[in-house]
Amino acid sequence: MIRIAETENGTVRGLPAGDPRITSFKGVPFAAPPVGKNRWRAPQPCENWDGVRDCFEFAPISVQDTPGLGDDIYCREWHVDPTVPMSEDCLYLNIWTNAKDSSQRLPVLVWFFGGGYQWGYTSEMEFDGERLARRGIVVVTVNYRLGAFGFLCHPQITREQPDAPANFGSLDQQAGLRWVRRNIEAFGGDPDNITIAGQSAGGGSVMAQMACKDNAGDFRRACVFSGMFRSPYVKNDFFIPKSLEDAGRSGEELFEYLGVKTLEEARELDAGYIREKYSELRNRGKMFFTIVNDGKFCTGDPLEAFYDGSRNRVPVFAGNTGDEFSEGINAGNESELKGKAEEIFGDKAEVFLGFEEAKEKSFTGYAQVSAPELGVKSAFIAESRLPDPEPCYYYRFVPDIPGEDKPGTFHSVDLWFFFETLAKCTRPYEGRHYDIARQMCDYWANFIKTGDPNGLDLNGRELPQWEVYTDENRSEMEFTPEGARPGTEQSGFTKFLLSVLR
Repeated sequence: MIRIAETENGTVRGLPAGDPRITSFKGVPFAAPPVGKNRWRAPQPCENWDGVRDCFEFAPISVQDTPGLGDDIYCREWHVDPTVPMSEDCLYLNIWTNAKDSSQRLPVLVWFFGGGYQWGYTSEMEFDGERLARRGIVVVTVNYRLGAFGFLCHPQITREQPDAPANFGSLDQQAGLRWVRRNIEAFGGDPDNITIAGQSAGGGSVMAQMACKDNAGDFRRACVFSGMFRSPYVKNDFFIPKSLEDAGRSGEELFEYLGVKTLEEARELDAGYIREKYSELRNRGKMFFTIVNDGKFCTGDPLEAFYDGSRNRVPVFAGNTGDEFSEGINAGNESELKGKAEEIFGDKAEVFLGFEEAKEKSFTGYAQVSAPELGVKSAFIAESRLPDPEPCYYYRFVPDIPGEDKPGTFHSVDLWFFFETLAKCTRPYEGRHYDIARQMCDYWANFIKTGDPNGLDLNGRELPQWEVYTDENRSEMEFTPEGARPGTEQSGFTKFLLSVLR
């Protein structure tokens, strides 16, 4: 077992995980602290240290609202500890490995957490990498700056540092990925066999990293859980890149709200004060997030880069849960519905109105569809039409989720299953849920290793066949209360919506 490893900045020591065949290294620095003059700058090189650095505990989480103070489902589910350490000094990563020595060159997973680019942290319970590490994967979870610290854009910043004017949280992720490329061999990982993955905003981050040309060759495959959104009904500005000028105006508003006029003054402010004032603005709709067209890291809509093939083209594993982000048309009567359909679908309105299967809630919530499902499928169809298409695998997560709150398959709940960390959850999961989680983790591990989820499960049995999703073969894998169920797209209405999206 590797308990001590030599990195480019010094020696680190880890601890046995719950399974002593696995070592966990927590709080490994990959960049200099982004404080003082480094606030709102691209991540800077980490300083060297002497001796052996004990990496036994998670580093502080990024500056954000205090976790665990609300009564929403996420505070009940995993943001449960209001006392978790928090600091602007947050650029650390964590590693789980079952390698016996540095010569093994095991496949590597690099994980970016979600949370709307405002919240989240690598120490969340569900992100324990031990179960994947048991399957022969080196797991790395990378922290990054959030909210005003990670995604501020301001004209003064643009003038001062034109090579890195924005997207500091995205650049943190990139720096973590590149650190892995340079150092992971010391932990038994293969720097040439890396999969990047994330969920929600972490999935959006994976999309942005795929679209960044500077990342060519840094990873072999990608996983996007509930991170692609597309709908025929509405445009979601959260996922549409802004220009530096547009984003910069929001930054100017923040500076005014903070009571400062210059970047130097803003860099001298207390981080807690910035957090408080930004939170007030964000709660009024002034949210900063990663998809800013900065002309450097991100130069356009990452989903468009998927559509036109300009992304870093690698195999992709992506999908969504069954009860998240459904959108539709609300109409009071048939005449109003027809008018709205004509406005949205034009000469295809009559086709739309002919789908009886879409009338799930009469004229209230009519034609509900999953925006993440449409996003993933439309992207995969586009990929399948390109020369030499990369394989893309679609899943839908719809098992029963227990609990008095009857939560359904809410956004993010599949993380407990993919990481196979159900035992950390307070929900009364039963044996069959653990069977589903083991199966999902097996599929994911196979994809991380080879770019194909198919193969053997943990017990050496053949998993149900999961086919590539293409325009010609709308194959999908549904994770049901009874486990994995392969199938094909059955909804003519969904096919219609995909046909009008692109």
